[in-house]
Amino acid sequence: MNRREFLISTSVAGGVVLIGGCQSENQKSVNIIKKEKIVLNLATSWPAHFPILGTAVDYFAKKIDELSGGALNIKIHAKNSLIPALEVFDATSRGLIDGFHSGPYYWKGKNSAFGLIGGFPFGFTQNEMSAYLMFGGGYELWRELYAKHNLMPFMGGGTDIQMGGWYKKPINSLHDLNGLKMRIPGIAGEVVSKVGVSPILLPAGEIYQALERGIIDATEWVGPALDLMMKFYQVAPYYYTGWHEPGSMLEFTFNKATFEKLPKEFQTMIEMTSHESHSRMVYEMQTKNSQSLEKLNEFKIEIKEYPLDVMNGVKKAFLDVIDEQCSKSGDFKKVWESCEKFLDINRKWTKIGLHNYLNIR
Repeated sequence: MNRREFLISTSVAGGVVLIGGCQSENQKSVNIIKKEKIVLNLATSWPAHFPILGTAVDYFAKKIDELSGGALNIKIHAKNSLIPALEVFDATSRGLIDGFHSGPYYWKGKNSAFGLIGGFPFGFTQNEMSAYLMFGGGYELWRELYAKHNLMPFMGGGTDIQMGGWYKKPINSLHDLNGLKMRIPGIAGEVVSKVGVSPILLPAGEIYQALERGIIDATEWVGPALDLMMKFYQVAPYYYTGWHEPGSMLEFTFNKATFEKLPKEFQTMIEMTSHESHSRMVYEMQTKNSQSLEKLNEFKIEIKEYPLDVMNGVKKAFLDVIDEQCSKSGDFKKVWESCEKFLDINRKWTKIGLHNYLNIR
């Protein structure tokens, strides 16, 4: 009788898998001893299973589980269930949780440059934004700045061009913006404040009630797919095309110290799955926005364009904000110069390529 004995050890979930076998002509036996799997607690700024934004996190966690064979588990905590929606950055930075899914523009109060990384008015399209991060030096700057907060970020989805917002009253001139209270985050909030708007930052679940109760007069959110679901049209029926977030970026961000302790294969799984989840959200947003656009007619919602003086006013305000922030923050100036250089090159190609093609089509 021939007998073979072997011992194989490999790192799985921070532990060791030992496989011992004794094989004969009549019998095979395999004993597996596996140490406890790694569980990462990830909080989000969205309600549980929220369409597109929240389900992207569900997809991310499911794929990580499949790729790791169950050895790496991403435990999702929806907004406010463990950490308040807009406190996930600090909680991850301090190591209270392992990661979060949200948007960089929410954290511009910590560093104004984060507002650029999240997407900015009159800036990158979604395609250009992804290209900038991957091949234009954006990732390096983003990670350099987040490292100061003990964080490691990854692309976590994109909303493509967002609509300009829902208003209780029509906007017929720049003067009509004066005195409005509007839910609008990021650099766009600073821009509209220069033309008389009071920008207010609210998480998704609080926007409708704020509109209904008159706490705010207008809100931007995303696009037809998610906006119709939120039923903003019931309390603010004037819907405008977008300018403020042409290519917004969401994020899967992890505590840097925790991430770096993971086995390399798990680090790679997280990076690759975040990128795949990012692309998937962009494609889903395109599909469902297109489908939902048809439903606007059912509710007799007319899509309106801002008057020319409004666009001229906010463009001037945007340039003023950029100049001010560059003078105040070295980080902002560094990121803006990087963005501006990449945008200038891409603007030419996008116009020759995509813009001309759309005109022909």
